[in-house]
Amino acid sequence: MQLKVHTYELPLRHVFTISRESISVQPTLIVELEHAGLRGFGEATTNRYYGATIPQMAEALDRVRDRLASWSLDDPARLWDELAPEFQSQPFAQCALDQAAHDIWGKMRGQPVYALWGLRIDRIPVTNYTLGIDSIDSMIAKMNEFPDWPVYKVKLGTDRDLEIVRALRSHTNAIFRVDANCGWTADQTITNARELQSLGVEFIEQPLPADQWEAMQRVRRESVLPIIADESCIEIQDVDRCAGFFHGINIKLVKCGGLTPARRMIERARQLNLKVMVGCMTESTVGISAIAQLLPLLDYVDMDGALMLARDIARGVTIERGRCHYPAENGCGVRLFDA
Repeated sequence: MQLKVHTYELPLRHVFTISRESISVQPTLIVELEHAGLRGFGEATTNRYYGATIPQMAEALDRVRDRLASWSLDDPARLWDELAPEFQSQPFAQCALDQAAHDIWGKMRGQPVYALWGLRIDRIPVTNYTLGIDSIDSMIAKMNEFPDWPVYKVKLGTDRDLEIVRALRSHTNAIFRVDANCGWTADQTITNARELQSLGVEFIEQPLPADQWEAMQRVRRESVLPIIADESCIEIQDVDRCAGFFHGINIKLVKCGGLTPARRMIERARQLNLKVMVGCMTESTVGISAIAQLLPLLDYVDMDGALMLARDIARGVTIERGRCHYPAENGCGVRLFDA
């Protein structure tokens, strides 16, 4: 098994702003595993909030290069467990490797990953399209670039949040989800939820900073809308803690370390009667195609990352009006344009 690492700068269609930062270009790392002429691909974007950088990821991957040479391609989950000690502080790097391992595993066996897991894709959730914080006119224009979408996710955390949602509502009958990215207080969340419910909002994602557990318990009790954890739910140990504080969790593959731990988090969330969402981190079609393998297990999904790019780097799953279409390619269905 040969390991290659590719790096790219992904240009965005528009500057993307959330409550804590704005970006116009998203650096990303692609892992390529090659064996017997077949190639598997996985991805991890960089992230300032979580301290994930290209040099750190590349260094972590280089440490396991020799061990990958003897991997028998039998089980990506077992490979994840065997290599976990090498990636204790680098889940983003392990995510890219785990996705690539699943992709080549499926290609070697001539089936999509979801089929090898025993899943069917006849009933899967639609994805939202995300609107970053901007002027109201610009947010409306961005929404109109993707018309007739079934669900829009609206980034909030400003001094005009309700005004934004009211204005967007006047232009669509779609379902809304809102994500404050830790930008609200408990009082704001409880108060905002009342009007947001009347404006057709389905749930609120991570309204409070991740360390405000006592305030979050009050929000969980008093909010008229469901609350979904994001920054408060990073790895499998966090799922149990979120029960009683949130109605559901949003799993990010890069934060937890890939498809292998994500499936374990989903299983544990179901045992705790938590709703389950998987979200993206502005990945290309490489990372989005990995997320697509989990769709039959989910209540909600946010897999619009590749749609937000001015230029993609791969082909794989495609999305039309929120609906995921799978390619004929096996594994996760990914091929890099230049590989």
